Amino acid sequence: MPKVTFKPSGITMEMPSGSPLLASAKEHDVSVDAPCGGQGTCGKCLVKIEQGKVDFDNSGILTQDLVDEGYVLICKSNLGDEDVVVHVFSEFGEEEGKFSHASEDMLLIDRALMPKHEDIEPLVKKKEIVVSEAEVGDGLSDYDRLKTAVLSALDAQYFELPVNVLQTMPNELREEDGKVTVSYYIDNGVVKIVDVEAGDTIFGSYGVAVDIGTTSVAVRLIYMPEGNILAAKTDYNAQISCGLDVISRINYAKKLPQREELRQKVLGTINELINEMAERSAINANDIYNASIAGNTTMMHLLLGIDPENIRLDPYTPAVYDIPFYKASDVGLNINVNTAVYMAPSVGSYMGGDITSGLLCTSLSNQNEQISLFIDIGTNGELILGNEDFLIGCACSAGPAFEGGGIEHGMRASQGAIERVSVDPDTGVCEYGVIGEIKPLGICGSGMIALIAELFNTGWLDAGGKLNRQRKSVAVEPDNRNSRYIIAPGEETEDGKPIFINETDIDNLVRAKAAIYSACRVMLQKIDMDFEDLEKIYIAGGFGRYIDISKSSAIGLLPNLAPSKFSFIGNSSIIGAYMTLVSKKHIEKQKQIEQNITYLDLSVEHAYMDQYTAALFIPHTDSDLFK
Repeated sequence: MPKVTFKPSGITMEMPSGSPLLASAKEHDVSVDAPCGGQGTCGKCLVKIEQGKVDFDNSGILTQDLVDEGYVLICKSNLGDEDVVVHVFSEFGEEEGKFSHASEDMLLIDRALMPKHEDIEPLVKKKEIVVSEAEVGDGLSDYDRLKTAVLSALDAQYFELPVNVLQTMPNELREEDGKVTVSYYIDNGVVKIVDVEAGDTIFGSYGVAVDIGTTSVAVRLIYMPEGNILAAKTDYNAQISCGLDVISRINYAKKLPQREELRQKVLGTINELINEMAERSAINANDIYNASIAGNTTMMHLLLGIDPENIRLDPYTPAVYDIPFYKASDVGLNINVNTAVYMAPSVGSYMGGDITSGLLCTSLSNQNEQISLFIDIGTNGELILGNEDFLIGCACSAGPAFEGGGIEHGMRASQGAIERVSVDPDTGVCEYGVIGEIKPLGICGSGMIALIAELFNTGWLDAGGKLNRQRKSVAVEPDNRNSRYIIAPGEETEDGKPIFINETDIDNLVRAKAAIYSACRVMLQKIDMDFEDLEKIYIAGGFGRYIDISKSSAIGLLPNLAPSKFSFIGNSSIIGAYMTLVSKKHIEKQKQIEQNITYLDLSVEHAYMDQYTAALFIPHTDSDLFK
């Protein structure tokens, strides 16, 4: 029998040929994350085969160059006939120069679309210059000599120096005999100085990429000279306490004090994440010279304290689509106060910079004649259809159910979330899998989808989303108005209380899936196409990477197509923000995408409501669509 050795633990075992590699690891207590339950969609169980070969069913999630280098998903790999050595990454970044901490989202993106090393050119740059020494009688101030040196070095005519840099500049000029590193950006032909530091500090430059979601906020800390991700953190958007969706927050923001409250809440979330990562990485926040932010149109308005009321009123015109550069101090970010903040452009009231960022991660942003569909599944569902010649976009209100919002025991796809479920057809009792393999705290969107699909397929749930009251099960607690299903009894949970879903929860998720699916069908009908005609369907969104395609089709969220048609790209908004953070080339590419999108307003599309009504059943009123 072939031998398997797992590094860095050094655990070695003999297993029969054909044995699943993941099962071999778990059998011998080798810790491997597989939160998608072995579906091969999340990318978290990435390992490297350092010696020997395994049988790997890629299913398109890893790019071919990664596979050629020996990387596989352990959940999709079986032992062959030869000995193998497997390197398990507990955290991306263990292998020097290959992956950085928590950058697993990038594994889901075609590497050809990512910025190459030669593309690294951030908005705010650093340049070492020499400023001439002061001489008696030359009539030049320190400001004059710095200005002359900067304009000469950058071949520019106009110069702007913030007062806080002017305050420290004289000492910086003298500390290293005029040798200084200038941090700057150029805006409309004006060289705007961000910082002046004595000596060579070229390599002391960091940046943050931020994705502001309605439900959660994600931040990445980047080492700018190499474009490496040093740290990543995600947390709930503190604005949730003021409303679960964009409409409720727009309503809340009508009065200035409440609008400022929303602004401070999201800034508090972002800055807390930045501070935690900077402290953990032993970085001074003043050395964070670049920031790129993506978010939907409403979130960007609330970040800047802009009244978002007109976003929801006819003719649905936001205050701004393409936000100009603002200093970090104006925005409220706790980084270098003078640095310029880039904010991704929006397309419509309900199609924001999170989508133009996400499209950078797909073939729709590249030279490709094949027509593909991009779906960002979150509190809002945003969709883009097209190719290199045209792009049509629309948005629908899915609600927060997919991200755990509005569900009594709902939560994000994080540690402690029930994310896969199977139901016994006879007893109605379920078995479940938990992210992190700990006692459950709640259930996330992928778990809800799996549960509803299982209950429907086993006859415990009808097409209208009602639990079967005629059959007897300890898991089903009947009620005339709102029956509930017990997923995990109290003795199995972290807090000792049962985790359940009720029929109101089920209805919320059915409405969410109906909104997404019907929007897809309306757009396809606009160009006289159907799902089968698409080259690829990209699924974006934080929870999308965990969902099971077959279960999603069973409830009518995704079309019933071959798995190879789907590409799960995770939180593409944060990856797009990363791309524009490190590369001005990708900023230009994103602005071109924005200009190419034709926005389709579903509120004036009569066909949309017809499609939506038909989709308010499991899986659909037209069962032929999901054979």
